[in-house]
Amino acid sequence: MPESHTDTGPASSGGRVTLSAHERAELFATVPPEPGAAKPDPVLVASNLTRTFGGLTAVDVAHLEIQRGGITGLIGPNGAGKTTLFNLLTGFDRPDSGTWSMDGTALGKLYPHQVARRGVVRTFQLTRALSKLTVLDNVRLGARAQRGEHMARALMPWTWRAQEREITARAREVLARFQLDAKADDLAGSLSGGQRKLLEMARALMTEPTVVMLDEPMAGVNPALTQNLLEHIKSLRDDGMTVVFVEHDMDVIRDISDWVVVMAQGTVIAESPPEALGDNQAVVDAYLGSHHDQALEFDEQGNPVGATAVLAERLEQAEIATLEAGGDLAEPEVTVDSALGRTPPESDEESRKS
Repeated sequence: MPESHTDTGPASSGGRVTLSAHERAELFATVPPEPGAAKPDPVLVASNLTRTFGGLTAVDVAHLEIQRGGITGLIGPNGAGKTTLFNLLTGFDRPDSGTWSMDGTALGKLYPHQVARRGVVRTFQLTRALSKLTVLDNVRLGARAQRGEHMARALMPWTWRAQEREITARAREVLARFQLDAKADDLAGSLSGGQRKLLEMARALMTEPTVVMLDEPMAGVNPALTQNLLEHIKSLRDDGMTVVFVEHDMDVIRDISDWVVVMAQGTVIAESPPEALGDNQAVVDAYLGSHHDQALEFDEQGNPVGATAVLAERLEQAEIATLEAGGDLAEPEVTVDSALGRTPPESDEESRKS
């Protein structure tokens, strides 16, 4: 592993590593582009992790390692299991089987707040700001080990007032970093969608994390704020934190990711540097379907022939079956996947649970 500066302060407990762009490139160049690839210095490791909802398998990850000090993008079609994986790794859900750890310490039996205390924090697709509290109070809540939170000490303000001033000062610094200092005294509910994303990141930073997991940080954000968010995510890495984020925009993935993990139907189907994604057939098939490049064939009269005729016949049969079952072709369930007998991915994680 290339030489790097390790932050050994109390916030990191030795868990943060700051790497230059050249060091990151050299480090990831040693990693084979294959599912479950071993990393030189993994901070998170998951093995044989499974989660099912009824008869549907949402997550089935044989092995996954997240490299310390880099930005790992997690991508895949809707319903691939990305958010469910986040929920498992951060204690918001329980797996059917499997183990996962941070720096060798098992996290499997911990609750979300316990996982956060060990340095792994996350944000959500739908922001979870406390809308009736001020922006400043939302951020102050993220600080750990606050003495005034204990019932007995709450009655003895002289034991926690100094710490409260320190937390407030640090919260204002974090808000300034995310350009939310002018909103400090506003209610969190008054913020725009993009500002709430920034608020969640600011609150996460107050926990002094080692690993930050961002679930679709760009979703619902005004395009004018997108670049601002990207720069903030890069700054987390520059401060020595490890970042894992879910994203659908491939331009974003290529812009900020050091490494990309691709999921489809609950499993990890590929890992590679972002620039190599287009050369991976498994990734192309996951997004476009394995028959996306099949040429359509027609005779001189415009009738389908060969494999195209077979596909057309199956689509027609599927439409008839849908109508006979009382379905509505205005919102068709009939797709190329269904006609070919394949199970299409679910539209989102919630549909897996229903």
